[in-house]
Amino acid sequence: MLRYHHRQFGTVVFAIGGPVVLLVILLLIFVEYHPVGVGGLIFLVICFGLFLTLTVNVTEKDILIFFGPGLIRKRFPLDSIEGVRTVRNKWYYGWGIRRAPDCWLYNVSGLDSVEIELKNGRIYRIGTDQPEALLREIEKACEISS
Repeated sequence: MLRYHHRQFGTVVFAIGGPVVLLVILLLIFVEYHPVGVGGLIFLVICFGLFLTLTVNVTEKDILIFFGPGLIRKRFPLDSIEGVRTVRNKWYYGWGIRRAPDCWLYNVSGLDSVEIELKNGRIYRIGTDQPEALLREIEKACEISS
């Protein structure tokens, strides 16, 4: 049963990726059509589509996060979670999927995250514009699954 569902729009991805895609299109049209440019444009559009949103679902058994249409996803079983808290990322941690100094980060926009510490010691951060609501639902779901 779905306890929590939220899709965050990647304003940073849109603000940076949109103009870059538009610029490449304009260059291909007005400067020079080139197959490498078309290949680059296709690559940019695919990346843009894959990372434009981040969806977080919390069920009674797990947390599922996925980017865009769901090709890139990560699942966290609730019984593997040791602790959870809200945190603020440093601006230079960036966006997307990346290794931060002490954790893995999944983020499309903003600096707020919910940090999940697993029983195996690994730490993950899920970027969100609703950190308190996500934290509350994960804590409730963890209580139920115990």
